[in-house]
Amino acid sequence: MPYENFSRARLTQALRRLGELAQEQKVTLEVSLYGGAVFTLVYGSREATKDVDAVVRPSEIAQGLALKVARELGLPDDWLNDQVKQFLAETEAKRRLNEADFGAGLRVSVPTAAYLLAMKLRACRSPLPGYPGDHGDIRFLVRKMGLTSVKAAAAHHDKFFPHDVLSDTAKEVVRSALQPSQS
Repeated sequence: MPYENFSRARLTQALRRLGELAQEQKVTLEVSLYGGAVFTLVYGSREATKDVDAVVRPSEIAQGLALKVARELGLPDDWLNDQVKQFLAETEAKRRLNEADFGAGLRVSVPTAAYLLAMKLRACRSPLPGYPGDHGDIRFLVRKMGLTSVKAAAAHHDKFFPHDVLSDTAKEVVRSALQPSQS
């Protein structure tokens, strides 16, 4: 089966079904979304994401239910993956999404814009064919947050990743976001 992108509607459908299955099992899953799923679902700055980066607890129950959702909706088995764990800060800043959007079986949270920017600045992956990288997301967040300097962006990065140094590439991407857009 070809790999399918997750539009906002498809992502919402999958998460709602996950919530329904959790409720049937009489459990509540704590879902922390990251990356493209947040830009697609919350900000609408992307039309779709290729996968759903998330940390879900309790993880064993979540893995089984996510596999059931995959089979029911024709999604890849790894549509909900926790590979993002390696990029998380020791102290996170998140906000909860409206429970009514996903059902009683899910509590969904997302990083604050400041924390998401810090994560994106830390990774600062360049675009590749078929992969947008982090540069567009960084520019989006810098503008959304109304930042006016590289120093302001670096302060958000350093708050969450105090032992990392902001790369020259990340600084340049922030500078590009601070330039007036060319029409």
